[in-house]
Amino acid sequence: MKLTILGCHSATPLVNAHTTSQVLELRDHLFLIDCGEGTQIQLRNQKIKFSRIKHIFISHLHGDHFYGLVGLISTFRLLGRTADLHVYGPKGIKEIITLQLKLANSWTNYDLFFHELDDDQSQLIFEDDFLTVSTIPLDHRVYTNGFLFKEKIGQRRLNKEKIKDYKIETYDFQNLKLGKDVMTEDGQTIYNEELTLAPHPIKTYAFCSDTAYNEKIIPLIKSVDLLYHEATFLDAHENLAKKTKHSTAKQAAKIAKLAEVKKLVLGHFSSRYNEKSNFMLEAKTIFEMVELASDGKTIKL
Repeated sequence: MKLTILGCHSATPLVNAHTTSQVLELRDHLFLIDCGEGTQIQLRNQKIKFSRIKHIFISHLHGDHFYGLVGLISTFRLLGRTADLHVYGPKGIKEIITLQLKLANSWTNYDLFFHELDDDQSQLIFEDDFLTVSTIPLDHRVYTNGFLFKEKIGQRRLNKEKIKDYKIETYDFQNLKLGKDVMTEDGQTIYNEELTLAPHPIKTYAFCSDTAYNEKIIPLIKSVDLLYHEATFLDAHENLAKKTKHSTAKQAAKIAKLAEVKKLVLGHFSSRYNEKSNFMLEAKTIFEMVELASDGKTIKL
């Protein structure tokens, strides 16, 4: 699993402070999470192939989280895209994007599918053989979701040394991966545990964009490997966090601690702060395994 932060700042984009957007690489998927203004420039800066993006998740309809979407969709068209594109976001996102395309007479030459969300409970919105994506209902000024990306338990791994000892035929390998025992030519049964290793541990990532402090999300993000949680304000401006339904660094850290996550990444910083290290200092008073997002930063698990 690899997370690339394209932008992690709030409100308006600045020369060196891009608004929210991320790319998550997981099980051969390249998921785009939020699409603030200038996202496609950041994608180019990070040398990420546009054609690999087939699923885009939008947390809410504030401009710093989706104003780059129609531009990216239009660029896909100019590049001759033919692959389907799926967009998951709040109810209304289809109307906004299709109106822009209609008035510009710029309909896509590829199929564009919108999956509109309006449920206040967590729901499964994507699933394939390898992973699932579910919503994390958040508490913001407009309808907002975070997203939980979770691998499914994979196949068992072949123990190559043991397989050599028993001279197992290659046509039995798939059955071994599926957990089945095998029988040798002389009728001997060899139990699966002797020939295989446990599957790789699953990876989980939780993206929590704009939200007030909200302990209701804790059961949904319990023990995730990586949590991105907004931290727009420092503790001195907790009153502004409450008023605007955002979080402070300490509040994000408290959520991480209560949810027993393995690592916390803070982002969505207000431009009022020149020194970002204070976010780290405040969060670490509560939760030790924390780091700061920055534009272009990559995190591998």
